[in-house]
Amino acid sequence: MAFIQLDTAFLVSSALVGILYGFSVLMFIGTIWTFTYKRRTRSVNHPMAAVATLLFLLSTADMVLVITEVEDGLVKYRDTFPGGPEAFFEDFLQGTFIAKNVIYTLQTLLGDGVVIYRCYVLWQSVWVIILPCMLWCGIAAFGICWVYVPRSGSLPGLFNETIFASELGIWITAFFAFTLTSYLFSSGLVVYHIWAIERKVSAVRVTKRKMPILRVLVDATILYSAALCPFIIIFYAHSYAVFFVMGDMLVQIISIVFYMVFIRIAISKHAQDGEISAEQRTTLQFRIQSSQNDMPSWPTAQNSDIYTASAIVIKPVVTSL
Repeated sequence: MAFIQLDTAFLVSSALVGILYGFSVLMFIGTIWTFTYKRRTRSVNHPMAAVATLLFLLSTADMVLVITEVEDGLVKYRDTFPGGPEAFFEDFLQGTFIAKNVIYTLQTLLGDGVVIYRCYVLWQSVWVIILPCMLWCGIAAFGICWVYVPRSGSLPGLFNETIFASELGIWITAFFAFTLTSYLFSSGLVVYHIWAIERKVSAVRVTKRKMPILRVLVDATILYSAALCPFIIIFYAHSYAVFFVMGDMLVQIISIVFYMVFIRIAISKHAQDGEISAEQRTTLQFRIQSSQNDMPSWPTAQNSDIYTASAIVIKPVVTSL
């Protein structure tokens, strides 16, 4: 059952996607800035910067496809397509519809791959990521089926009530079930590992440096799950008009979620670098002052070197998440 007409749904979808894309662009700029702020080229986290760039390119391509699809259905083929705009938007054999499915599949694989990689970096164990990797492969397989089955000609060309009980409906259901399970499981492992570390060191360290990262990971997981769960419920409710609206929004939401995590982790690392540098500067100055008390009071060349050394700051290497 469609609560709204498809042409109206696609107009609403394009407006909402445009708003989310604007936030996505701003957060992408913020992500790149936090990666490069006061850092040399060698110290920039190049893999995460590449992932952020790929997410931005995919979300931009999806935005272009949404605009193109709305223009084709409401302007270009409004009077020439059999059945009008309503039938045009129901036709899932359109090139823009297939291309959007490809983009969403690639973005899901990229995002889940980043979470699995972060899980491996923290746990340093291949056994921990065996199940997430199996789920990731399932997402790839069901995503390929989701894209290929409509092109095989075994289904009617209209996305209507019959699709939900067809082979395509099974692939779509399996795809979203594996996506949600993989993200929740991998994110849960990451959150638990950080929480366990903070719990162990809380007795000897007052400052909880990883807690901001833990909170943003939990927030990102809740945000992504809150967007994906209604999407699955709407699909089972056979409301394909709302299904299309939510589907176009998910691509932008995925990018925003990962930008939020990237920015918070980068800010936390900058803060840790500043705290550690300040601690090392204080320790170095204390040692120099202690050595000065054992030296003669008259100035020498060695004393001048010691005073100069007090300005040295040693920055440690921080392992990225």
